[in-house]
Amino acid sequence: MREIIRRAFDLAQAVETFVGHARDFYYEVMLSGSACPRCEGDLRMLRESYCRCVSCGSAFDPTVAFQRCPDCEGRVRLRICRYRCFHCGADVRSRFVFDARVYDAEYFRECMAQSRQRKLEQCVQAREAVFDTRSAVLSPVSAGLDEIPGLIEALNGLVADPALAALLPLAAKGFDLKRYEAHVQAYLGDAETAFDDIPPLENNRRLDRIRRFITIIFMAHAGAVELRQDGADIMVIRCGTDRKRPNILDELEVPDGIA
Repeated sequence: MREIIRRAFDLAQAVETFVGHARDFYYEVMLSGSACPRCEGDLRMLRESYCRCVSCGSAFDPTVAFQRCPDCEGRVRLRICRYRCFHCGADVRSRFVFDARVYDAEYFRECMAQSRQRKLEQCVQAREAVFDTRSAVLSPVSAGLDEIPGLIEALNGLVADPALAALLPLAAKGFDLKRYEAHVQAYLGDAETAFDDIPPLENNRRLDRIRRFITIIFMAHAGAVELRQDGADIMVIRCGTDRKRPNILDELEVPDGIA
């Protein structure tokens, strides 16, 4: 089997070599009666229907230079991948093509340029369409403590300390609900999570606890989580139908900001 395969490859190589010699001989015959239009020098084929003068180095298409339409003797031109007569439009078979096809390089350059231009225009149109549908820039949204009935009372019960109760006005000042909601969402799994297991986001632990509590109340109000009292602990459960909800601000009307 290996010997058969080796001989098959040898035969293919021999055929390829023979075809190469036949091509060279064919071109020599076709160019034997032609000379360079510029200097009358000898010509050598470089590839299908493309030759070069060995004296002055000029290169050109011999089909266009030397061949004429057999029907009307008109000059021919290359159109896409075939030669046609300028006058009658008839297809002309090139004598300077051996076993391949010739392509109009200028035509395909124009096609590629037009294709790139169309793609560029499509990208611009798509970008403009995205800009047209883009929503306005959102400013950071704060939560109003009076948006949910009973929230202030719940906060008072949470701190259960007159000294801590003084932090309530500070909790509202500069409170970014969206930032806290993203923080809480990051620590909620599929199981219940104790409120106190959610790590603080700011250095002021007391102030941060109040803000985290406000956040879960708003999330529960929006249906993003459920809250369950377990003795002295508050358990936070992510709602099963709301696991992929982006944030609670999409569900709530924008409240009056807290300065």
